[in-house]
Amino acid sequence: MIWVAVGITAIGCYLLKLAGLSVPPRVLERPVVERVADYIPVALLAALIAVQVLSRGHELVIDARALGLGVAVVLLLVRAPFLVVVFGAALAAAVVRLL
Repeated sequence: MIWVAVGITAIGCYLLKLAGLSVPPRVLERPVVERVADYIPVALLAALIAVQVLSRGHELVIDARALGLGVAVVLLLVRAPFLVVVFGAALAAAVVRLL
């Protein structure tokens, strides 16, 4: 049963990709479409981060992960290197969990 689901998902992903390649270039060159295409990945990543940081099961929680995210945002605002952002956020979350 699992392999049927994997096969159906693979076919669906292929058809979705094929549909994206079949869109005429004149549609993709519209400024509105370009702007939306630029913002969709950012919105999806922000939604994934919000779900992973602020939820546990079906509950809304604010814990050490939220502090780690806050530290990461601050470090990104001061344009710290990526590794500093990752380790800074992890360190902040770990220290809060240790306390």
